[in-house]
Order: sequence, then C-alpha cells, then structure tokens
Amino acid sequence: MSRRGFLTVGALGIGSLTLADLLRSQARADLKTYEAIKPTADSVIHIFLPGGIAHQETFDPKPFAPVEYRGDMGSIPTKLDGERFSETLVQTAQLADKLTVIRSMTHGEAAHERGTHNMFTGYRPSPALQYPSFGSVISHEYGPKNNLPPYVCIPRMPNVYAGTGYLSSAFSPFSLGSEPSSKKFRVQDLNLPNGIDDTRFTARRTVLDAVNSYFHEREKSDNITAMDTFYDRAYSLISSQKAREAFDINAEPDAIRDEYGRNPAGQRMLLARRLVAAGVRMVNLEYGSWDLHAQIVPGMKGQMPAFDQAFAALIRDLDRQGLLARTLVMVSSEFGRTPKINKDGGRDHWPKVFSVVLAGGGSKAGQIYGSSNATGTEPEKDPIGPEDLATTVYHMMGIVADKELMAPGDRPIEIVDGGKVVKELLA
Repeated sequence: MSRRGFLTVGALGIGSLTLADLLRSQARADLKTYEAIKPTADSVIHIFLPGGIAHQETFDPKPFAPVEYRGDMGSIPTKLDGERFSETLVQTAQLADKLTVIRSMTHGEAAHERGTHNMFTGYRPSPALQYPSFGSVISHEYGPKNNLPPYVCIPRMPNVYAGTGYLSSAFSPFSLGSEPSSKKFRVQDLNLPNGIDDTRFTARRTVLDAVNSYFHEREKSDNITAMDTFYDRAYSLISSQKAREAFDINAEPDAIRDEYGRNPAGQRMLLARRLVAAGVRMVNLEYGSWDLHAQIVPGMKGQMPAFDQAFAALIRDLDRQGLLARTLVMVSSEFGRTPKINKDGGRDHWPKVFSVVLAGGGSKAGQIYGSSNATGTEPEKDPIGPEDLATTVYHMMGIVADKELMAPGDRPIEIVDGGKVVKELLA
C-alpha cells in the first residue's frame, strides 16, 4: 500500500482518539459553530464518467431537432410521461421513476482538468489553492464507520481532484489498486500472510514511515503517542475480518453478479453497493471513456449497454435491500458535448449545459429538473452550477456547505462558496 493509502487507513479508530480526530479538533478550534442539518443520506456512490459524456446521447435526447443536432441515435420512452432517454438506456428508462435527472447543469470550463475539478469539489480551479473533493470532506466531517475507510475509490483514485486538496493526507481515499471484474481481483494488503509477527512488524514499520513523513510535513514529528495510535489503527484495518468481508466480491451469489454484468461497470457498481452496506461513507467509481470527438454512435453503443445494465441493477439492488433511501447515487461527468455533430461524426467539449443524475439518499424520485433548449445548447430553465450541486449533496449528507475548514496558513475556507441548496431536488 502506498504511503497515502496507509495514511488513510491509519485514521481509522474504534472508540479512542485517532490522529484524524486530533487534527480535526485542532482545525475546528477557532471556527464558527454551525447548526446541525439532519442528514437524509448515510452514504454516497459517485459514478463518474470521464471525458465528458454527451447529454444528447444519454439523458437529454433531442428527437425533434434537426439531424445535425439530434445525431443518428434514437430515443426511447421512460417511466415518466413524455420523457425520453437515449436508445441505449433501456433498463434505466424503466427506472426513471426512481431518479432525478438534472438537464440544466452548467459551468464555464471546457478543459478536462478544470471541468473535473468543478465536479469533484464544487469550486472553480484556483492557482492559489487546491480544494478537497466530496469524499475527503465527508471523511473529514464524519470519519470512519464500522472500522472501514470512510472514502474508497474504485478501482483507483481517478484524478488528483478526487483527493484531499488543502486537507490533511489522513483524509485521502483508500484506492483498491485492482479491477473488481478481474478473476485475479485482490485488494492491496487485505490478504496478509499467516505469520502474525512478520506481518505486524512489516505493517507497523511501513505505517511508521508514512507517519514520520506526514508529521514532517505537519512539523509535529515529536508526537509519539499520536503515531502509535495511527499505526495501530492502520493495522486494525488491514487485519480486519470485517474489511476483508466487505471487499470480498466473490461472496456475492452468481445471480447477483450476472445481474450487474461481469464487466468493469457491473462489478465496480456491485462492489460499491457492498461497501456502502458495510459502512463506507463515500465510494467514487469511474467507468468508460467518453471523450468522443469522432464516431460518437459506435462509441456510445460500445460502452453504454454495460453502464445501463449495471446502473439499473445498482438502483434495483439498493432498493430491494432497503439501502436506497439512505444512499445517494450520483452520476456525473466533467461537461457535456457540442450541440452539433462535427465533421468526424463526434461532438466536442461543451460546458454550457449537460446532465447529472441523482437517486436515493433523500433526492426526489421521478422528476426531470431543469431543461436545455431545443438544440441542447444552453439551459432553458433552472440552471444549476457545480457549487449548487455540491451544496445540495452536502446538505443531504448533513454537512453545512458554507462551514469553514482550515487551509494552510490558518486560512478559514468554506467547504463550498456561494452555492445554494436546490430544494426542488429534495424529497
């Protein structure tokens, strides 16, 4: 496991004060007191579709627009009267009554990195400061549950903006480092040798190295008690039967694995369901490559059926297990695609309007929120920026988005600046 990974698992504790607790209490000491929000979600599954997925070929088709805008893909009716999805979302269309589809997301960043930053943090990029991701903020605010890491990335941390930003490395995600759909799937360092003495020595030494590095950065290298707590908590995770069981996707019945699909989309979403059921507070997973500047139709038809099967299975599975009510599922991408098909049969970057999907966790089921105009060029009704989406997601998790966290230099920074809770998205 990397040093960053050990810093994450080392923050886990059962009852006693951990290093993360210590840092959190220090950072909060001089900040404002905020009235608590009653959360409607205990966990978040964020499904990120990298590259910028086309809204026209997914959740906001334009069947009556001229072909140069509409494209060559068809659309199908959904469970919502008069509303249509792309022809590749066959199973998802039949679950539209459990979703909120936001068709009016908008921001001004057409570069991949900057759009990704917006959608993982709720902030526009700044040359002066890197902001923390949803997962790291949730980890900071709530810490671990059931001795599991609060924030997990499947199969790995997808980009630097999914990390801690200005927060401590203790709030980094736990990255699997392995593909759940692989027959050789194995989570790093959860399957330890039988030699307890050697294992404990190796684990303690590795974590101690990480702690020494961490404290060097924080200029607190003389805090031996906190270091002891830190590596003991790290060992408690990597030797934990509960952790091993949560990550053991092979324990799922064959019928469930087949329902999700024996592919990266299916098995990543299935593992996400296992993790939130066990107590992980935020799971971030990515799927596909959607930067389709050319040949968008074969690109979508090649990737979307697996997503459609897996996403529909995830919503059904969470629902029948009684988890959907308290688990927020969010599907997002960094931006949308241009209104017109280009000369190569694809679409280019377009941040002016795109779609995001929510389900469960206190979101309102069975609605289309906002709209783009007839050619999918810009919001026509109820535009939502990344700061509004982030504020609303935090609200559902019981986190006050304008609460201040402490950045380097003892600077108080709001979790999200300028966003509003979009009450129409809430049940």
